[in-house]
Amino acid sequence: MIIDDTTAFARALPAKTALMGLDLGEKTIGVAVSDSLLSVATPLETVRRKKFGIDAARLQDLISARSIGGIVLGLPRNMDGTEGPRCQSTRAFARNFERLWDGPITFWDERLSTVAAEKALLEADATRKRRAEVIDHVAASYILQGLLDRLRVIGNET
Repeated sequence: MIIDDTTAFARALPAKTALMGLDLGEKTIGVAVSDSLLSVATPLETVRRKKFGIDAARLQDLISARSIGGIVLGLPRNMDGTEGPRCQSTRAFARNFERLWDGPITFWDERLSTVAAEKALLEADATRKRRAEVIDHVAASYILQGLLDRLRVIGNET
């Protein structure tokens, strides 16, 4: 089920399950996962995109192996906050994946997540080759960590 409201998404999450963050690109999908306490996001892997069915099967394998209870997709809004073709593509991916998996799916504004990931990798003195290998799943971890931080605030408000 796709849930746009973060508070409603938090209520829909099964207890003691991890979350998965996805950074959808045209050629790759960056994947990050959280711990079951929903406190920290960890970059996991970059999936080379092939066809939707193959990509979805890989994600479902990861969901099963990691006891994932919810998914957050980075929503690539324009800098002015509007949604362009990449947002439409992300929402279409969510609708298609929703047919295969019945857990909650939400979106997180991913503006500048790749920039932040690139900066962190530069500060870690990663080589250009290494940055290219990991940038997508590091960006996914920034997306996921943003949602985790928001969920913590929501939890403190209730």
